[in-house]
Amino acid sequence: MPVTRKGSESPVSEVVIFTDGACSGNPGPGGWGAILSWKGKEKELSGGERNTTNNRMEMQAVIEALNALKRPCKVQINSDSALIINAFEKGWIYGWQKRGWLKADKKPVENKDLWQEMIQAMKPHQVRWVKVKGHSGIPLNERADQLAVKAAEKYK
Repeated sequence: MPVTRKGSESPVSEVVIFTDGACSGNPGPGGWGAILSWKGKEKELSGGERNTTNNRMEMQAVIEALNALKRPCKVQINSDSALIINAFEKGWIYGWQKRGWLKADKKPVENKDLWQEMIQAMKPHQVRWVKVKGHSGIPLNERADQLAVKAAEKYK
C-alpha cells in the first residue's frame, strides 16, 4: 500500500538520491552532482563554484537534490560524506543548533549557511540518511562523482 502523509489522500513519492562533491584544491574550483531516482526514472543535477571546498560541494549536492523535488517525498539520501551523514545520524546538528551553531569545543560550525539551507530543504520531506563508501563501484554513487568532477572542471 502506498505511503500517505497525514491528512493527505495522495501517496508520498519514494525517491532515492545519490550525491557527491568534488574539489580541485581545498579550497579551489569545485563541483557537485546528484542523481534522483524515482519509479525507474533518473534525473541528473550538477553545478559548481570557482572557489569552494569539498564539504561545501557535498552539502550543495544534497540541498539542490532536495530542492528539485516538486512535492513532499519519502527520501533516501546516499552520500559518501561522513560529515553529512554523522551530522544527522549521530545528532551533531541538533547539538550545534542548541549551542548557537558552536561545536562541542565551542568553535563555530563551518558552513553554517549551508547547514541551515539543508535543514530548510529537508523540512517538507521524510529523510533517511545512508552512508555509502566512495569509489567502491556503486553505480549511482560513481555517476554522482563523475557529475561533480565534470562540473568542477568548468571552473578551473
